[in-house]
Amino acid sequence: MLYTIGDAAKKMGLSASTLRYYDKEGLLPHMNRSGSGMRMFGEDDLEWIQFIERLKKSGLTIKEIKQFVDWYLEGDGTIEQRRSMFHARKQALEEEMAKLQHTLDFITYKCWFYDKALEAGSTEVPHSMDPADMPPDIREIKERCGVNRY
Repeated sequence: MLYTIGDAAKKMGLSASTLRYYDKEGLLPHMNRSGSGMRMFGEDDLEWIQFIERLKKSGLTIKEIKQFVDWYLEGDGTIEQRRSMFHARKQALEEEMAKLQHTLDFITYKCWFYDKALEAGSTEVPHSMDPADMPPDIREIKERCGVNRY
């Protein structure tokens, strides 16, 4: 089945102008066109667009994605470059996820803190609580995040 740019955009949750931009930037190397020059998208194209969107969400720039596409088109001689790109991106995402986990831990602690404060009617109760009286996961987060007064 082939889709027009409007249908493909709708199916992918993107704008038609985004798909035109991807095509203009060389990110859609296998783009089919009708006899009148209209862009036509098959299922494989939709999967490729999903791939491009995942690369974008991973933090790659359009320029970096274009570099990947070029390497992809060059074939097996660029396996090492593509592999390196993905390993670098994986490491960067793991580092970002660790930072986000630390932030989530802090927010989890503060949710517990204010739940306790609301229950007691005062922030002094969780402030003055002996860590041994805290749930183990909260005590661990408090220590790991270095939470003292704030």
